[in-house]
Amino acid sequence: MNDQIIKKPVISEKSFTQAAAGIYVFQVARNSNKQMIVQQIEKLFKVKVAEVNIVNISGKVKGAGKKIGTRSNVKKAYVKIKKGQKINIFEAEEKENKKVQNSKIKDESKESK
Repeated sequence: MNDQIIKKPVISEKSFTQAAAGIYVFQVARNSNKQMIVQQIEKLFKVKVAEVNIVNISGKVKGAGKKIGTRSNVKKAYVKIKKGQKINIFEAEEKENKKVQNSKIKDESKESK
């Protein structure tokens, strides 16, 4: 049960901007609490957690024609790491995003000439 508390990191623009400030976003199990999340993060990534905020997001109701369904409910944890520490999962993604942004800038400058 303990190994399934942290489901996956949330990959979005907002989460990457917050990662630069030392706040990392994870999708967590619906039955988890702050203490369980802190223990799991410290064990998995070998960092010290300063603070954890939890958000419960209810699933949206979606319809296609006559069929109506709902997306599943999600629980997210915003984990603040103590200064001077980083989680490597997000660093690799940030480097890729910077490379993509730099290539877009180069392409735009070539097109404008």
